Amino acid sequence: TDVADRPEFADRRTTREIDGQRLTGWFTEDFTWSELSTLRARERLPQVRGASTRFDGRYPLVRLRDLLGMLAEAAPAPSGVPVRLVAEVKHATYFASIGLPLDELLAAELAPWAAAHPGRLVVEAFEQTVLGQLQQRGLPAEYVYLLEKAGSPADLVARYGRAALSYAGHLTTAGLARLRAAGIDGISVDTALLVKAAPKETDRPGSAWHSIGGGLAASDLVDRAHAAGLGVYTWTLRPENRFLPAPCRVGSTGAAHGDWHSWFGALMRTGLDGVFADHPDLALEVRAAL
Repeated sequence: TDVADRPEFADRRTTREIDGQRLTGWFTEDFTWSELSTLRARERLPQVRGASTRFDGRYPLVRLRDLLGMLAEAAPAPSGVPVRLVAEVKHATYFASIGLPLDELLAAELAPWAAAHPGRLVVEAFEQTVLGQLQQRGLPAEYVYLLEKAGSPADLVARYGRAALSYAGHLTTAGLARLRAAGIDGISVDTALLVKAAPKETDRPGSAWHSIGGGLAASDLVDRAHAAGLGVYTWTLRPENRFLPAPCRVGSTGAAHGDWHSWFGALMRTGLDGVFADHPDLALEVRAAL
């Protein structure tokens, strides 16, 4: 947003430690909604997506309840499938530590909509604890666990310190089975956990990676997760060279579009159940060509 250019909020700039990282800036918990509603949105990656900056300052923020209203009025897609909502819960452990229990707040906001629109809500988080809390509150949803390619979940680090189970530990065959037994419906992972520039161990006996051509290799994660009864999603499909593996880059400019068609297609051909994409039209184009 344009908060950094708003002199009336200059004194709100501060430094906090969130999930083990010291961050300096402006934090939502220090604002009222009436204050937030005066801010205007800006392109998050202006160096990469300069064309999008022409929209800077045009649009306000949208509250979750406003979005729910839009979804309630939205017509189904041409296929007849209704528009669904994926709600990602961020930094739940941190917010709980400052007296803002996101499970309680989110359940209160989403429960009426979810009850009126069954099968249309997905809730996801990088912390399994908050997903379990929302389940205990009876929020009807599909529950998806987000996993990074490195590190450990913040809720487990807060509880166990260095002994916390890593994200990689959740992605073992035993770890996937534990997630399903705990009521998790799916996992959503970094694209690099599914497809990447072929590593040295590609196609070797016992390797999780197999060559799929074009200098790329795919892992066996989708098959193992499906075998455990979990859906699989990935994030985030982007067309710019900066976000593509080396075999799919075209030219030397990070902001230029590379061979996104091959990249998106390679991910979709792993058999996963859904993708997140900054350019949905491009993702749909690739899906239609499979």
